Amino acid sequence: MCLFAGNMVEWCLPQDIDLEGVEFKSMASGSHKIQSDFIYFRKGLCFGLACFANMPVESELERGARMKSVGILSPSYTLLYRYMHFLENQVRHQLEMPGHYSHLEAFYDDKKGVLPDSKGTTTSQQPVHWLPSIHRYMYPEMKITHPAGCMSQFIKFFGEQILVLWKFALLRKRILIFSPPPVGVVCYRVYCCCCLANVSLPGLGGTVPESKPFFYVNVADIEMLETEVSYVACTTEKIFEEKRDLYDVYVDNQNVKTHHEHLQPLLKINSADKEKYRRLNDQRQMLMYSQEVGEDCSSCEEDLFILFFMEQNNRIFQTLMEVSASQDKTLTADHARGMGLDPQGDRSFLMDLLEVYGIDVMLVIDNPCCT
Repeated sequence: MCLFAGNMVEWCLPQDIDLEGVEFKSMASGSHKIQSDFIYFRKGLCFGLACFANMPVESELERGARMKSVGILSPSYTLLYRYMHFLENQVRHQLEMPGHYSHLEAFYDDKKGVLPDSKGTTTSQQPVHWLPSIHRYMYPEMKITHPAGCMSQFIKFFGEQILVLWKFALLRKRILIFSPPPVGVVCYRVYCCCCLANVSLPGLGGTVPESKPFFYVNVADIEMLETEVSYVACTTEKIFEEKRDLYDVYVDNQNVKTHHEHLQPLLKINSADKEKYRRLNDQRQMLMYSQEVGEDCSSCEEDLFILFFMEQNNRIFQTLMEVSASQDKTLTADHARGMGLDPQGDRSFLMDLLEVYGIDVMLVIDNPCCT
């Protein structure tokens, strides 16, 4: 449980917890220009959620504005949303009545748990908020509590570009999303982007890097990002665009780009991508119609979105595993079409996929000859 005033920790429980750098994560750069925001971030093995608010005051000492964030840390990000309303209320309370921490103390006493140490084991020496992880349809739940952050808005915002993001996410690339504040909605884009790469088939993983949602990062995270081989994160700091060694893919608004020459072909939307996007939109329209006429009240667009890409990913890896287990191990254009891919347009994507996941097959899809 933490309270931040400006870029300093004003109050926290437990008092001996390591919060180095969290004061910069809890308030995104540029937040002074907005009235309120929420922000997801990562601190070591834990995840945090902080709610920010900015209130004008007649004080020369505070330079006309009082800015605070109230946040919590947890080993899991999936259920932090449950306490969004409490954090929003408390940050407003702290702006109006600074120094009154009784509600925060009571919350901590009620919710405290056990924090994993740096080795991944738990220790009772650092009690903090414990939030268990749950899974639905083999993906982590992170309820969307902001209307502009839902899955349908993610699809509408990126359009066909989500197929480009899907390929980079499946290849476990380092994806950095830039946006000016507010950053809360952009944190949801990080989550959505990670969900694009979900696979429910057994036997995958192992040495393959996990797609990690780092959520908000800033210059204080540079040293940490230098050691990561795969992540999805967002930032409000434009200087990151110049630090090309920290990312593979840079997303600015709807513009997805990469400075790696061998990844350039993945930026092009091909016929198979257009077909997948059409099918996704058709399924969304059918779901919306069934909900309007009252036939289906149990399904939601989030489930539809997650399952669409999971089924696509499962089909790809099921085919690759079957070919790998066959006698000749030959992957043909027919296999590519059966996986919903463009034999030519997705050739470089397939080659990278085989390398990243260490799948032993021979790709025999040739580049078209010039005539």
